[in-house]
Amino acid sequence: MRPSRGAPLVTAALVAAALAGPAPAEASVLGGDHCAHQQRLHVPGAAFQRSTCLPDLTTAGLAGTPYTDMADQAGLTAKATRTPSGVPGVQIDGYFPDSSHFNTTHGWRHDAQFVIRLPDHWNGGLVVTGAPGTRKQYATDTAISDQVLAQGYAYAATDKGNNGADFYRDGTRPGDAVAEWNARTTQLTRAAKRAVAQLYGHTPRHTYMTGISNGGYLTRWQLENHPELYDGGVDWEGALWTADGPSLLTSLPTAVARMRGAAGDEDMYAVGFARGSEFLWPYHEKAYWGVTQKIYRAEFDPTYDPGCPGPSAGSTPDRILSPCATDAAYDYASRPASVHQAVARVSLTGRIGRPLITLHGDLDTLLPKAADSDVYARMVHASGRGPLHRYYTIQGGTHVDGLYDTYPDRLRPILPCYRSAFDVLVSWVEQGARPPADQTVARPADGDVVDSCRLADRADPMR
Repeated sequence: MRPSRGAPLVTAALVAAALAGPAPAEASVLGGDHCAHQQRLHVPGAAFQRSTCLPDLTTAGLAGTPYTDMADQAGLTAKATRTPSGVPGVQIDGYFPDSSHFNTTHGWRHDAQFVIRLPDHWNGGLVVTGAPGTRKQYATDTAISDQVLAQGYAYAATDKGNNGADFYRDGTRPGDAVAEWNARTTQLTRAAKRAVAQLYGHTPRHTYMTGISNGGYLTRWQLENHPELYDGGVDWEGALWTADGPSLLTSLPTAVARMRGAAGDEDMYAVGFARGSEFLWPYHEKAYWGVTQKIYRAEFDPTYDPGCPGPSAGSTPDRILSPCATDAAYDYASRPASVHQAVARVSLTGRIGRPLITLHGDLDTLLPKAADSDVYARMVHASGRGPLHRYYTIQGGTHVDGLYDTYPDRLRPILPCYRSAFDVLVSWVEQGARPPADQTVARPADGDVVDSCRLADRADPMR
């Protein structure tokens, strides 16, 4: 649920083409001793926190320790992904006041958990993210944290205030759980800025918001509603929510109907699924479509089928992952106004207030780009914010990079393109270097597909 009344409440109101490397590091304020000043760190508003000085804040150093969770990262990156290591500093784990208990990390059984990592050699910046999917605060350690820490950024991540397949049970009104994601991200950003200042002596010179999937949604929402907190963002296949569609509730019912023999391939193409993505459909039938449909339908439309409210309706993994029988017939457009109002509470507008780079794989089979980032890019332009946005389609990219290991001849990981795009964003924000124009980044026929991606060296004409 939302932060308690006694907590500092943050309300929901409001990533080369460029060859620049990471920002130059500031002098180490820790004097080489990453343990020296951790006692001064107090995360504002936290109900509990634990600070630890560590010789390496990256997954290379943390794997097998309580300071990351490799299992929660499973599938997000390709196995051969290279990551940096050897970044000493301080890690703060903790949680904000909350009344829900889905997150069992550290045995705390408490939601609104966060991690803040503060490297000895700081470049003056902060990167904030929220967990993708229904994962928790360590989910993007390999995908995001390792690289930005090596570049010198402080890093902060949140579990979004609720997690797991039952997240829809949090809150008292439809949409409360997703609304909390936004509030918790804002809350962490403000608190992390102040924690950074406590250690290094001043607030971040630049703060970037970024994320994958639901974390991409958070990035869009934050730049629309709290641009004062950030200098820019990178959105990696963010989920799209709009009051009247499209959204997961307008595309997934067709996928579920196809699972039950009630829809065909042409129906799938009509709601945005890409031609050429068919080889990925069997996997998504087993792992994604059914449970995702149930989760969000239960969150925004809990009265649709009281006999099958959500993923807990089942006692085996197969039953939990499978759809309810009635999900195949779900028609969002005909649902009551209250359902649309619940989605409207968390909807996006396209009115970003800071530079944003969006990446989306053309073979995304959970959030098809035709019904997601293509639409969001149009929303941004329609709102007059086009000059603040760049949109890169990654040929052969799909929703999770781990699938590359199964289909190396058909897919490519998005992560190296994300890293390139982050560097482009930093050059855009900090040097005024215009980023490449919107483009499709072609899948290379050979070379290092897992760790290399270069955006075309062409900038947009002045607009």
